Amino acid sequence: MIPGFSQRRNFSDLSEQEILALAISSEEDDAQIYRNYAEQLRGGDYTDSARVFDGMAAEEDEHRRRLIELHEARFGTVIPLIRREHVSGFYARRPVWLVQNLGLERIREEAEMMERDAHNFYLRAAQRTQDAATRKLLGDLAAAEAGHTETAGALMEEHVAGDARDQEDRTAHRQFVLTWVQPGLAGLMDGSVSTLAPIFATAFATQDTWTTFLVGLAASVGAGISMGFTEAAHDDGVISGRGSPLKRGLASGVMTTVGGLGHALPYLIPHFWTATAIAMLVVFVELWAIAWIQKRYMQTPFLRAVFQVVLGGALVFAAGVLIGSG
Repeated sequence: MIPGFSQRRNFSDLSEQEILALAISSEEDDAQIYRNYAEQLRGGDYTDSARVFDGMAAEEDEHRRRLIELHEARFGTVIPLIRREHVSGFYARRPVWLVQNLGLERIREEAEMMERDAHNFYLRAAQRTQDAATRKLLGDLAAAEAGHTETAGALMEEHVAGDARDQEDRTAHRQFVLTWVQPGLAGLMDGSVSTLAPIFATAFATQDTWTTFLVGLAASVGAGISMGFTEAAHDDGVISGRGSPLKRGLASGVMTTVGGLGHALPYLIPHFWTATAIAMLVVFVELWAIAWIQKRYMQTPFLRAVFQVVLGGALVFAAGVLIGSG
C-alpha cells in the first residue's frame, strides 16, 4: 500500500449523521463485550464483578437507545452502516478470541481502556457538531463514560488485597505501549521477516558478502522508510489515543531498519560461510526476541507468538535459501 492512502475515512471527514451512526454501532459492540466479560466472570466465581459488567452493558444499551432516538429525530430511521474499522485512526477493540479466559485483572484493564477511549471519542464528536441537542447528548455520554472508567478502575478493590495501583502509572504504561512498543514491534517483525528472503537469496546466489550486504542495507533502509511513513500517515492518534504520529513513525521506521540490518551486517565479514553462520544465528535470536516481546507487552500467548513469528520467519528464510541456491 502506498503510504498515506487508505480505504478508510478520516474522522474529520465524517458528517454529523455518520458520527451518530458510528457512536451507535460502537455502543452496541461495547455492550456485547461487557456481557461476554460478565459471563466469563460468573464462570470464575466473581459474581459481584459480573453484576458490575451486566450493569455497564445495560448502560451502553441505554446510550445506544438515546443515540438512535436522536438520529431518528434528526435524520430519520435509516442509520448508515459505519463501524470502527471504517474510520482511520479510530480506537479498536481486541477480537473476542484474544480476551477469552482473561483473569479479573486483565478484564479490569481492558474495561478501563475501553471507557477511556469512548470518553475521548465523545468529547471529540461533541466538538464536531453544531446542533445543540446533539452536542448536549454527546457531552452527557462523555461524562457517563468517564464514570465508567472510575467503575472499571475500582473493580478489583474487593478481590485483591493490598491493592496499590497508581492510575497515572497505568496510563503512562499503556501510552508507552501504544506509542512506542506496538509500532516498534510491528516494524521489527516486518524488518526481520520481510528482508530474510532477499538477503539470503542474494547470499546463496552470489556467495559475495559485499553484494549481499548492499542488498540487505537497501532492503532494510527502504522498508524502514516505507513503514515509518505508513505508520505516521494512517493514524493521527487523536481518536485512537495512540500518541504522536511522528513518534510512532520513528519507532516503526527505526525498528524496521534495525530488524533488517541485524542479519545484513554480518556480511561485512569477507568469509562467506562465517558471515552466513553469524547471520543465521542473529535471525534465530531476532525471531525469539520478537515472540518474547509479543508475550510480554501484547499479552499474546507464547506458543501462538512462536508459531506466528518463528515458524513464519523460518519459512521465509527457507524460501530465500532455496531461491538463491536455484
